[in-house]
Amino acid sequence: MASTSYTLFSLCSSSFNVHCKISPTSSLSKPLSFTKPNFESSFKLPQKLSFSSSPSLPQSATVPKVSQIDAPDVAETEPESPPAATQIVEVSKEEAPKREEIFAVVMVGGRQYIVIPGRFLYVQRLKGTNVNDKIALNKVLLVGTKTTTYIGKPVVTNAVVHAVVEEQGLNKKVIVFKYKKKKNYRRNIGHRQPNTRIRITGITGFENYPAVTLDSIAKSS
Repeated sequence: MASTSYTLFSLCSSSFNVHCKISPTSSLSKPLSFTKPNFESSFKLPQKLSFSSSPSLPQSATVPKVSQIDAPDVAETEPESPPAATQIVEVSKEEAPKREEIFAVVMVGGRQYIVIPGRFLYVQRLKGTNVNDKIALNKVLLVGTKTTTYIGKPVVTNAVVHAVVEEQGLNKKVIVFKYKKKKNYRRNIGHRQPNTRIRITGITGFENYPAVTLDSIAKSS
């Protein structure tokens, strides 16, 4: 039995060596080297590849014109022309007349007022006048312009301040309280003083009056 088993083992080992070809152990000491498979040799790509975005048509095929296709009649519209540039014209506003560079000091009802043409002021009630009435104030104490000054002695002769009555009204209420001690006397009274609003329109008549200058003041002193 031992001899038969030995012969079987030797036959198997000999056949295994023939089919597997095991190399001796001395060759295993060298490192194993792996080479990349050369796929380029087996698969060859064409040298030039052309890609086009639109499929090419054969030369014999022709694209029909738009006019040859049965399409609904569309009216040809002309391209809209750009709007003409609008001309901006600056309309000059009517400039208000410049005020005269002149002022005057006038006395009305025992009070003195500085008046300038174009402005209005409130004075004491002018008796006998109505709205839109034109009045002339003759008590002109002083007239001044941009270059000269006319000082009255006491008034500037022939100088007149022209004005127009705009409103007849009342001043703000003033409380008048009266009290007497130990007499049981108390009185609370309100009062509104009547006034007149006038608008100055002009100052005239002072041109012939002698003007006051620095030289005249120096000579008089």
